Amino acid sequence: MAEVVLYGAAYSVYVRIARLALEEKGVAYRLEEVDMFAEGGPPAGYLARQPFGRIPAFAHGEFELYETAAIVRYVDEAFDGPALQPAAPKARARMNQITSLLDNYAYRTLVWDILVERVIVPEEGGRSDEAKIAAAIPRAQTCLSALENLMGTAEFLAGDALTLADLQAASMIACFRLAPEGAALMAEHPALSQWWGRMAARPSMAATRPPRERA
Repeated sequence: MAEVVLYGAAYSVYVRIARLALEEKGVAYRLEEVDMFAEGGPPAGYLARQPFGRIPAFAHGEFELYETAAIVRYVDEAFDGPALQPAAPKARARMNQITSLLDNYAYRTLVWDILVERVIVPEEGGRSDEAKIAAAIPRAQTCLSALENLMGTAEFLAGDALTLADLQAASMIACFRLAPEGAALMAEHPALSQWWGRMAARPSMAATRPPRERA
């Protein structure tokens, strides 16, 4: 079988999304570390795999991909294992709606404007931008409420089966909860908190846990 390689950093939200898909499908893969924040930038030659200098990139034998959405859909469709995308049009549309919501509204707000500002910037000797955090709180509230409303009474975000939407959200929420504001906002959403408990207990989450979450 052709080797599967994921290029990226264990700390990356989007690399973790791809790893979660590989773990849930039971695909053996190798993570080749690419630290975009290393002194001097990414390793020489990485731009040949990803011309925009982002992570992750992916290879299955001689077939190469970049962009997380393309990678996880390929992983779901190219390998055996439980389906990570609904077959029914309405359910698949809901999954796509949620992944788009997460990309366009949640990631920047939850991860960069709250986690990074509150936790990572001080760790690196900087001072949190309190105005940026304060402005992000209502946007985060909107994101969490939207996810909870779309999930309704289902077990997972897009229905009663795990999908790519859950993997994408779980990678972001795992980071968001490390900030005090994130933990407090999650506590205001009981259904979403119960969903998080189910996701956090999955073996795929343990297998892809980055060092920050293990601290």
